[in-house]
Amino acid sequence: MANAASGMAVDDDCKRRFLELKAKRTHRFIIYRIDEKKKMVVVEQVGKPVLGYDDFAASLPANECRYAIFDYDFVTEENCQKSKIFFIACCMMCVNEGLLTRRA
Repeated sequence: MANAASGMAVDDDCKRRFLELKAKRTHRFIIYRIDEKKKMVVVEQVGKPVLGYDDFAASLPANECRYAIFDYDFVTEENCQKSKIFFIACCMMCVNEGLLTRRA
């Protein structure tokens, strides 16, 4: 399915995996990448529900940009189990090359 605004297509597997994470909680995270040849966003990796944030962070490549979805579990002050889904745009090149700290 193509996005008219950007010209970038999104593989159907991206939506399917997201709905699995959201409705069935079968994944902890999903990492997406842009396939330059296909001009399409594709699923690169899916994390099992038992994995945590450190596993997710370690799965991100050091010198490439990625999009990701992370399902974060937490307990509120009222002792209720909650979950929030985060969309993350990650550009590790900026962090590794010190670009963010040089601007500060």
